[in-house]
Amino acid sequence: MKVNHLFIGGKWTAPAGGDTITVTSASTGEFLGSAPAGVDLDVDHAVQAARSAFDAPGGWPAWEPERRAAAMVRLAEALDAGSEVMARTVSAQNGMPISTAEPFEGKVPAMLLRYYAGLAADASGEETRVGLPQGTTVVRREPIGVVAAVMTWNFPQTMAFFKIAPALAAGCTLVLKPAPQTVLDPALLADAIETAGFPEGVINIVPGGPEAGAYLVSHPGVDKVSFTGSTAAGRRIAAACAALLRPVTLELGGKSAAVILDDADLASHLEQLFMASLINNGQTCFASTRILAPRGRYPEIVELYTAMAQGAVVGDALDRATQIGPLVSASQRDRVEGYIRKGLSEGARLTTGGGRPAGLDRGWFVEPTIFADVENSSTVAREEIFGPVLTITPYDGEDEAVRLANDSAYGLAGTVWTSDLDRGARVARRIRTGTVGLNGYLPDVTSPYGGRKASGLGRELGPEGLQAYQELQSIYRP
Repeated sequence: MKVNHLFIGGKWTAPAGGDTITVTSASTGEFLGSAPAGVDLDVDHAVQAARSAFDAPGGWPAWEPERRAAAMVRLAEALDAGSEVMARTVSAQNGMPISTAEPFEGKVPAMLLRYYAGLAADASGEETRVGLPQGTTVVRREPIGVVAAVMTWNFPQTMAFFKIAPALAAGCTLVLKPAPQTVLDPALLADAIETAGFPEGVINIVPGGPEAGAYLVSHPGVDKVSFTGSTAAGRRIAAACAALLRPVTLELGGKSAAVILDDADLASHLEQLFMASLINNGQTCFASTRILAPRGRYPEIVELYTAMAQGAVVGDALDRATQIGPLVSASQRDRVEGYIRKGLSEGARLTTGGGRPAGLDRGWFVEPTIFADVENSSTVAREEIFGPVLTITPYDGEDEAVRLANDSAYGLAGTVWTSDLDRGARVARRIRTGTVGLNGYLPDVTSPYGGRKASGLGRELGPEGLQAYQELQSIYRP
């Protein structure tokens, strides 16, 4: 798949520069395709197209909410028609098992579009309030403007539509900057945008590296930035937006804890345990990769996770039997292997994994790896590894479990495992994190998702995700 043009202003346009981004298969290392690498001039053109689509009389924000919603539903239908190809394209690029890519990358974007199309009527609502000491005030919600959406590679389409769907519903226009590891699936998105008949300039796509992203984030024509990615990159983007007093939403890294209570019936939740901790080969920001186990059941829980890792099917991402695919790149595999060595050097006990799986000589594979007897202060328990590596730490009593769960720089997600959901909810309320799942974990489209501390700023999903793309205006009347 060779993409030769950029999607700007509703048209496929020639790039201003001559560099390309090459994509290889995570499973085999073989060439998959290429796309142009956007340069500053391409970003200028994309922002201007988005600016024109927003500012023009009768432009996107001036459409009636029902009309915007209808366009969003048409885009959802176009994505549905190409969902199988989209899932396979993502899976080939980043190593996501196809059994995960189909429901996530193939289905969630259209789900988000339909959900926010349903909320679009509320996007430009007005409320009249009785004033104090006198008069009334009309409180209006307006679209914030041109949005720079800088995206990640691990769930490239799902996370893109965390931004696209609410921004469109609010009446905003967008410039998308895909990650260089996944630049082929955005071409399929552009085709769907054309099929849906979207107005020119409402959604523009400029792939590129960090330089293109930095230029876009600081562009004077941008009104808001939304970023998903690493905490380190998020800090740089936050600094740039702070200098410009520019609104920003940051969905960053995580090191979430799985708090296993002493009454948990883990045998009934094996599939949920796997999904919560190892979904997408551990390349998931919300994954519960720190396992906190009650000391009275510690050997049993270590054995359970060890068996789960040993029994996982590791293989080509496009094989439907695969549960653990490759990592996205050679550099990501090197990073994960470096953490495994660090865990061993710091005295953690390796119960399984730690190497490269036999028979998979091509691609970027790492065995599912379990470390037991891990101190919560150790590197592998504190830093985001972003691979199929779990740590298990014992605790004595519920209070210590909560203390350990909160003893982290991150606060994105977490899970509590118990036979008593009321008890689990009480524990969840004590964990300082943006989201918590009981006996499983998946973000809920209708509810706010995001992190505390080093896991980010702001919220996506739910009505709160729509509000992130709106400005408030108060009109006072005597």
